Amino acid sequence: MKNNKGFQFLIVMTIFILLGSTNVHAKSNYEVSPLEGRWDLVISKDGKQLPSWLEVQHSGTHALVGRFVYAFGSARPIAEVKLVNNHFSFSIPPQWEPGTGNMEFEGDFAAGMIVGTMTFTDGKKYSFAGTRAPLLDRSSAPVWGAPIALIGKSDMNEWHAEAANQWTVKDGVLGSTKSGSNLISNKTFNDFQLHVEFKYPKGSNSGVYLRGRYEVQIVDSKGMFPWNDQFSAIYGFLPPNEMTAKNAGEWQTYDITLIGRTVTVIANGKTVICNAVIPGITGGALDSKEGEAGPIFIQGDHGAIEYRNIIITPAK
Repeated sequence: MKNNKGFQFLIVMTIFILLGSTNVHAKSNYEVSPLEGRWDLVISKDGKQLPSWLEVQHSGTHALVGRFVYAFGSARPIAEVKLVNNHFSFSIPPQWEPGTGNMEFEGDFAAGMIVGTMTFTDGKKYSFAGTRAPLLDRSSAPVWGAPIALIGKSDMNEWHAEAANQWTVKDGVLGSTKSGSNLISNKTFNDFQLHVEFKYPKGSNSGVYLRGRYEVQIVDSKGMFPWNDQFSAIYGFLPPNEMTAKNAGEWQTYDITLIGRTVTVIANGKTVICNAVIPGITGGALDSKEGEAGPIFIQGDHGAIEYRNIIITPAK
């Protein structure tokens, strides 16, 4: 009996020590900064309002890191976000911007907003302002409405071009034979299911922007690793789980479901992104108003491309 009691006491003390150790490790001196989270930005540059995006999160107990999306290009990492009181700053190297200088950001957090200045790669300064990005959570499953065909037999009545139009429709095929204007649907949508068929020549590139903000990449990627900037990726954010691209010159399909900011992409019959959260807008977005409905936006400034059977089924 004495040995059993001693053994039981040893077990109890071991559990107590382990629990105490766990509690010690669970404690942290870290306090959440009001700057943490995701921000929808607008940069005022040369008379234009450029949509951008910022994410700030903690790393360990003291450091702040992040990601940034400019008006073009992909999400890029921020190694350190410096924060003193409510004043923050960070620096990122150029990606597709001209020049060799870093982009420098300084701003202040106040009343649920951030405001500040960006020093561009050419040394010029521009102002920016940002509000918290909405979560876009949905309290219930969508009820789908009637499908809408966005390409007519021989017309573009559902679309308008951003600038001079090079797009044509023939026998139900919407095509652009060269780099030119992007195309925007006249109607806007919140949640939807989207079927898209497309074909590109070798080496070409396009993309379908959901609500005009989140690009599903279309690019000649057969045989390539499924990075987050290749075929069927949410550009710069979400890579496909496998590469399903066909040969250039073949018709291919995307079936996309967007509910809030949760997306599923079926590429050529295989689910390559499943119920994944899109963190924020991608480069080239029409705006950063994530809480609003938006159009379907087709990229036409990267090369020749053809589309057919673009069918959208919006939620009621």
